[in-house]
Amino acid sequence: MAIYNPKSLKAEEFINDGEIRETLEYAERNKHNVALIDEILNKARPQKTATGYVCAGLSHREASVLLACDIPEKCEEIYKIAEEIKLAFYGNRIVMFAPLYLSNYCVNGCVYCPYHYKNKHIGRKKLTQAEVEAEVIALQDMGHKRLAIEAGEDPVNNPIEYILDCIKTIYGIKHKNGAIRRVNVNIAATTVENYRRLKEAGIGTYILFQETYHKESYLKLHPTGPKHDYDYHTEAMDRAMDGGIDDVGLGVLFGLELYKYEFAGLIMHAEHLEAVHGVGPHTISVPRIKHADDIDPSAFDNSISDDIFAHITACIRLAVPYTGMIISTRESEQVRSRLLRLGISQVSGASRTSVGGYTSAERPHDTEQFDVSDQRTLDEVVRWLIENGHIPSFCTACYREGRTGDRFMSLCKSGQIINCCHPNALMTLAEYLVDYGCDETKRLGFALIDSELKKITNPKVKSIAAQNIEYIKNSDRRDFRF
Repeated sequence: MAIYNPKSLKAEEFINDGEIRETLEYAERNKHNVALIDEILNKARPQKTATGYVCAGLSHREASVLLACDIPEKCEEIYKIAEEIKLAFYGNRIVMFAPLYLSNYCVNGCVYCPYHYKNKHIGRKKLTQAEVEAEVIALQDMGHKRLAIEAGEDPVNNPIEYILDCIKTIYGIKHKNGAIRRVNVNIAATTVENYRRLKEAGIGTYILFQETYHKESYLKLHPTGPKHDYDYHTEAMDRAMDGGIDDVGLGVLFGLELYKYEFAGLIMHAEHLEAVHGVGPHTISVPRIKHADDIDPSAFDNSISDDIFAHITACIRLAVPYTGMIISTRESEQVRSRLLRLGISQVSGASRTSVGGYTSAERPHDTEQFDVSDQRTLDEVVRWLIENGHIPSFCTACYREGRTGDRFMSLCKSGQIINCCHPNALMTLAEYLVDYGCDETKRLGFALIDSELKKITNPKVKSIAAQNIEYIKNSDRRDFRF
């Protein structure tokens, strides 16, 4: 029988079923233990220092107690602390991105995904490099600077060489004032050598969702194809880091398995990366299963309510305070608005989950991976964020300045990240407003920028940021960064 060991490189040991079950039993026994809950909450609170804030984070057992807790006033305290942590380390900045689907050819049999190989009535499509260029120009014309590329697993149609060619194409396109400055990659688990090639291609974050940490369920949900190998999939982030990629993104697809089990596994995976590599995940995503072609989410009996979803998000924020959190357009405007307060630091905007979807005047549905709940334009999402006091950020500076992995985390943990990210967010927002924003978005956005510039405490940084924003307003000069 496998023994729990967060430093092990074996999936069954760092994501240990026995440890998860003991954790859930411990959490259930203590979900009304007010003294213990208060102790955990006090540990989670951000502490003010001379340079900023620090947070202790929580173990998977401590975080699971908070997730199990259903005492109303304690739940409100969890939400309040989550908001405090979000503001302490990420401020009111929200990073913007869009997914770009390259190909929906896939050899796997995943029962929750319409790309599964048995689905014979979905249109199969793979973008040519010319079509990739057209998609990227359409995204640049919206104002996007950061993409997450997606492709099904198919060694014939989507080999690593195809992905690398697409990345080269994307980075090579300069259209008017547009440029994609960061390409994150969400493709199937692969080899150390292929991760090394992705790193050399200049990718940002490598993202791979576990889908479910419950091995028995995982094997049933992935009955055929390379993804059926639970261990190979679960150990992928270690291979990615061995290949030199120090920014990795985790996630589970909530609704496939019992959420408390998934939550414990997710935090344990973060702990494992920290224990082995000295740095946890750069991001954690929180997707929920949605309707799609050939997929009925009601067929999965572990769906979660909006309230539980909010509780999960807040508890993740307390457990891993320095990790970015992502919510996509799978969720509605109302759900996204609620979760922004509880720890979300990145959102997608104007997403299309079909292959070649951005060059179509009407949203195509024939090759969609899932239904999009928030179908607003990027400008509408940007304006909505501004109206709610958030700074839409198109910044990619940390990645291009080498502030990744442990270097990014040390900057975040020392409180110095605000001296980079805050002015960078304002300058990239100014770029968006000048080049792409409608009149009302410009009016609201520049008023927000003027207000936020006053909050920069370093006079030199404030002066340089203000000067650069004037350059952006009055010239074609772009891409200023700290």
